[in-house]
Amino acid sequence: MRTLMLGFLLAWHAAAHAQTDILIESATARSDSATNSPVMMRAILVKPAVKGDSVVLFFRGAPGYAKIQSVADKQRNMIQLARALERALLPEGIALAIMDCPTDQWGDYGGPSATNCLDDYRSSDAHADDVRGIIARLGRDHGYTKVYLLGHSMGTLSSRWLAAKLGNEIAGGIHSAAVNVPNPKGHYGSARSIPYDAMRAPQLHVHNEADACRGTPYYIVKGYAGNSLLTVRGGTSEGNPCGAGHLHSYQGIEDMVAKAIVSWIKTGKAENAVGG
Repeated sequence: MRTLMLGFLLAWHAAAHAQTDILIESATARSDSATNSPVMMRAILVKPAVKGDSVVLFFRGAPGYAKIQSVADKQRNMIQLARALERALLPEGIALAIMDCPTDQWGDYGGPSATNCLDDYRSSDAHADDVRGIIARLGRDHGYTKVYLLGHSMGTLSSRWLAAKLGNEIAGGIHSAAVNVPNPKGHYGSARSIPYDAMRAPQLHVHNEADACRGTPYYIVKGYAGNSLLTVRGGTSEGNPCGAGHLHSYQGIEDMVAKAIVSWIKTGKAENAVGG
């Protein structure tokens, strides 16, 4: 009897933590000039077994485009923070959607910096409309009515501009390791013009106080985030200071940061700080 009960509990636990990866596609209002076919906006939905109404749209860091064509493209776009979010969100019934740039904004993948999907697009109304297409499919086909944006590093150009443009169409915006200083090519300069006072939904700004990346200094975020700042302390300072690890991406304490983000989503209350 005890063996049967243990087997039942193990099966229940596995089912509760199961997930389904689903390709989400939405045709934009633009056409590819070479093929005359619609430009596509895509995402990979990581759908938990536990039913819920909330989904987090994750906008990755540089190069910013995920070049999604199938669910097989998920793994190479899952930085440590995205994996930690997956571990923290799914047991709570909150879905995760790995977002891409539209196909007419794809550039070189795997290089040191982005070559497309830059400020002009991310600050545009077209970007907001493209993301609306994905949001509509998530609602209509999967029942997700509470949408949270989560940008990391370069991805915060999207999460912040979209938070200003989408207003109450979203449930909240989360901006992690926000880029605020242009690089030598002038990319990311639009961050200086983001209208924070136009954001209608609740916002959370997450940043390591010792972030060593040149483009993402903590003091700038502290200056505008006010009471919506979650300060991260500690982590492992190894690797690229602006990469998917290091203090910039909460290396070594990603799970702690992800759990704090989930807590904010569930309660609307931000911790002042996490970490050592």
